[in-house]
Amino acid sequence: MSWESCMNKSSRLSGFYQLSCEERAAIVAEWAELTPDERRVLQAGLSLGQASFMIENVIGLLTLPLGIATNFCIKDEDVLVPMAVEEPSIVAAVSFAARLARAGGGFRTGSSESVMIGQVQLLDLPRHDLATAAAAVRAAEADILAAANHLHPSIQARGGGARGLEVRPLPDTRAGPMLIVHLLFDTRDAMGANAVNTAVEAIAPLLETLTGGRALLRILSNLSDQRQAWAEVTIPVQALATTDLAGARVAQGIVEANAFAVADPYRAATHNKGIMNGIDAVALATGNDWRALEAGAHAYAARRGQYRGLTDWQLVPSLGAQAGAELYGRLQMPLAVGVVGGATKAHPTAQVALKILGQPSARRLAEIMVAVGLAQNLAAMRALVTDGIQRGHMALHARQVALAAGAQGDEVSAIAVQLVREGQIRQARAEELVRALGDERPSAHIGSDSR
Repeated sequence: MSWESCMNKSSRLSGFYQLSCEERAAIVAEWAELTPDERRVLQAGLSLGQASFMIENVIGLLTLPLGIATNFCIKDEDVLVPMAVEEPSIVAAVSFAARLARAGGGFRTGSSESVMIGQVQLLDLPRHDLATAAAAVRAAEADILAAANHLHPSIQARGGGARGLEVRPLPDTRAGPMLIVHLLFDTRDAMGANAVNTAVEAIAPLLETLTGGRALLRILSNLSDQRQAWAEVTIPVQALATTDLAGARVAQGIVEANAFAVADPYRAATHNKGIMNGIDAVALATGNDWRALEAGAHAYAARRGQYRGLTDWQLVPSLGAQAGAELYGRLQMPLAVGVVGGATKAHPTAQVALKILGQPSARRLAEIMVAVGLAQNLAAMRALVTDGIQRGHMALHARQVALAAGAQGDEVSAIAVQLVREGQIRQARAEELVRALGDERPSAHIGSDSR
């Protein structure tokens, strides 16, 4: 299904969370026009046989819940967002924030070209020869790019390939002077790690000849600052109001909390973890490398010499017909994701997740993910400056506590409600409640044949 054919659909699914799993799956299947086999994949997922070909020494499978974030409008198009995550409240929180964003027209997004950085480390160059070696590399740029492209005709045919070089002298490392050559390589709809690694391997001998140095590391960088995505949202402050607080006060609190994250790395670490709660969950659902995304995000957050929060929230004058203020938020970060190759094609559930998203390009997927990250940040900040993060989170966490204590079926919700009512969301109390229900359960016949 193309994005054009999704344009008349609404992701504003009121009461979606109150439906059964089967009812929710049916709605999503209709939205994405899933085949019966694709719908079965949502429950069956990866087989043991498929898993044994993906990694080594396979002995089983670890299954995560796959949820749907609703209410997203991104670039004037409604989107249902698959998220694979184990932590309670993430899907609910991001869906709530996406609904708030609709009051301001949804999320505006953009992205740069899919340019990755491959690094070649050149050693055994005297300090005074670094400038000469760098000049030799720059003078031979056309030949170096041709060597990089030689092994990638299919990427070139799609408009990708080697785009340029950067040369970075590092004169004072603990291992002595070295010259680092960056190959800028457009990987199009692939994340591109394999293509970039192959390309830097190909150019390393030529770089040795040009500089007289010794090539050691030849590998991509996960600080993909040439491949970024960004999302913006503007929300009327009235939409942020709670039962107890005016919207203007909530908005001001979000701005003040964000300033804390920009100024203090201890707060910034948790602030950015919340952003990645959303981004990682979409990455997992679509078979993308969430570890690479984490590394790039946190390195980017420290690019100015201090680790900072990645978002920017400000109060701005309203540009609409009604005078007043609006809350403006922006998130920009490296996001190297792919929709071809790797687990995105090997994992059947990842393929279905991409279909639910409308078969996006890699850039469109990155824009969806950065919008989810901004929404997740909005939800967390609003909770922190109003009721506190624990109120909603712990109510959902209670179900996990009940499940871990041995509750079954309808007992899970009943015990969770009791834990919240008592304000004792503890494993020991949940186990007491499970034991109290034990006599009411049908007992298994001890002498039955268990063959």
